[in-house]
Amino acid sequence: MSGVFCSGRMKIGVVCDTHNNVKNVHRIVELFNEAQVDRVIHTGDITKGTTLDLFSALDCPLFGVFGNNDVERESLAASVTRHRFVFQDPPLRLRWSGRSILVVHDPAVLDQVDVGDSELVLHGHTHLRREERTAERLIFNPGECAGQMVGFNTIGVVDLTNLEVELLKF
Repeated sequence: MSGVFCSGRMKIGVVCDTHNNVKNVHRIVELFNEAQVDRVIHTGDITKGTTLDLFSALDCPLFGVFGNNDVERESLAASVTRHRFVFQDPPLRLRWSGRSILVVHDPAVLDQVDVGDSELVLHGHTHLRREERTAERLIFNPGECAGQMVGFNTIGVVDLTNLEVELLKF
């Protein structure tokens, strides 16, 4: 499903490494719905299909890649099929609102894949916020979202028009 295309103005939600934190996933879905994002991208490490099922409450489609902790592939694949999510092993390449987007889980993979003309590169794995800009692209990871400390978890919203980032803390 690489190469999914969409044109027009778009805000996308970005979430990483939910690691089966059901309470936080409920809150993440609420925050993305309140932000009225058009699509959500998960950069992997969901862990269980039952956790992925919770994303079916989103008011928009979910796309993503599998991470190194997504070992329950049967249950994850069943959830993807059941809810018509778009997930694959990384890299996932998308083209939305005229922007080329590359999604991986582990940023170390970026040295091994053709980043090419990707204007937005998303990754997870590190649990550390990253917003690195060059003339060619934005590399973004919203950071930790599976933590237990209220107020220290973050997810992101990226406006594809100008590649501006908003962090949502919870």
